Amino acid sequence: MMRNNAFIRRLSQRRFVATTTHQPAPSLYMWGTDHNGSLCKPKDRQDEKVLDIPTRVDNWEEHLQVDTTTSANIILFSEMMIHQVVCGPTDTAIVLHNGTCLVAGENKFGQLGVGHSRPVPKFTALSLPPVQSISLGVHTAGVITMEGDLYTAGMGSSLSSGTGFLGQGEGDSCTTFQRVDSLVEDGCYVQQVQMSEYHTTVLTTEGEVLSCGAGSYGRLGNLETNDQLYLEPVELLTQGIVAIAGGKGFTLALMEDGVLYAWGRNHKGQLGLGFGLAVDMYAMQSVPEPIQADELLGRRVVKMAAGHSHAACVTESGELFYWGMSLYLEPVRMDSLLHTRIVDVACGQDYTLAVDEDGKLYSFGQGQTLTSKRGVLGLGSVGRADQAVWVEALDGKKVTQVSAGWSHAACLVEDV
Repeated sequence: MMRNNAFIRRLSQRRFVATTTHQPAPSLYMWGTDHNGSLCKPKDRQDEKVLDIPTRVDNWEEHLQVDTTTSANIILFSEMMIHQVVCGPTDTAIVLHNGTCLVAGENKFGQLGVGHSRPVPKFTALSLPPVQSISLGVHTAGVITMEGDLYTAGMGSSLSSGTGFLGQGEGDSCTTFQRVDSLVEDGCYVQQVQMSEYHTTVLTTEGEVLSCGAGSYGRLGNLETNDQLYLEPVELLTQGIVAIAGGKGFTLALMEDGVLYAWGRNHKGQLGLGFGLAVDMYAMQSVPEPIQADELLGRRVVKMAAGHSHAACVTESGELFYWGMSLYLEPVRMDSLLHTRIVDVACGQDYTLAVDEDGKLYSFGQGQTLTSKRGVLGLGSVGRADQAVWVEALDGKKVTQVSAGWSHAACLVEDV
C-alpha cells in the first residue's frame, strides 16, 4: 500500500481552522482523585488529594510563549489552544492545536515517554513531531503524529500477562516514544489508536483495524489466544470501520452503518452481547461480534466509549445506552436523559459522563471506587448516582469535550 498525502492534507485542515477563526479559547477543568500529578491541580490546591467538583486548571499555560495581550499574536495564540484532553487510568495529556503534547501523572511504567518511570507532577512537553492525538493506557501510551505515524511508549511485556503491548516487534519496554516502523513499511496511516491494559488497537485511514499484544481472553479479536508482537489485521473487520474504543481488556468498533462490534474479555458483561443470565470470570469473545440487543434494534450508533469494565454508546437520535459492570449484560437506555439530546460520552471506572447538545455535562455511576474515595462524578460529596445527574458546578459553561480516567476526569469548556 502506497502512502499518499491525502491524510496529511486532511490533518492540516485542523491547523488552518485554528489559525483563521478567532474562537474563544476553551478552558480546562478537572476533578476526581489525584495520582501523583494526574489532576494537574491549581497551585493553591496542591495539598488536596481530591477535587470533588470540576475545577479550572491553568498550569499548562506556562508552556505558552505568546504575549496574548498583543493583537498581532492572536492567530499564533489560537494555534496553542487545547485541541484534545485525555485522561488515562492514572495519567493526563493535552494536545494543542499546533501539535504540542503535554503529559502529567503517575507514569509508573514510563508510559508518558519522558525518559523515566517517575511521577510527572506537572504538565511536561513531549519531544515529538507535531501530534494529532494521544491515547493513554494502563501501562502504555500511543501518539499519532500529524503525518499519520504511530509512536508508543511504556511497558512492552509482562511475565504473567504476555508481550507485544507496544507493537514494536519485541517485548522491550521503553520510557521514550518510538515510532512503529512496521506500519510505515506497510504504507499505513493511523487514524486512531486505543491503548488498553495489555493490548493495543489501531484504526487506519483505510478503515482497517489492527491489534497487537496479549492474546488472552480474545483481546486481539483474531480467534487465537497467542500474543502478537506486531500490529496485525483483525481479519473479520476488513473495512467500513469509522471508530474504535478500548476498555481495560476489551474493544469496540463502530461500522459506517452504525452497527457496533465488540470482542475481548466479558467477565462483567462489558461486551453487551447478553449470553444468558450470567457471565463468569473467564467469559470472553475471541472474534468481533455485533451487539444486537433488542434495545438497539433500528437505532444507528454514532459514538461509543469503553471504560474499565463497562461501555456506553450514543445513537443518532441522541439516546444514551450503557452496559457492563456486572449489572447489565446488554445495552439499557438511560431514561433520565430522554429530555435532552446526548452528543458525547466517556466511561471511567464504573462511572459514565455524558454531554448534551447544549454542552451540559451529566454523570452517573460509582463516585467511590477501589482507587477513588470520592469526587469522580463531579457532584461534590455524592458517592453514587444510579440516574444521570447534571453537574451543576459547570453552570454557565458549555462543555465541548470530555474524558474519563479510572478515578479522575477532565473536560474542555467555553463560557456561555
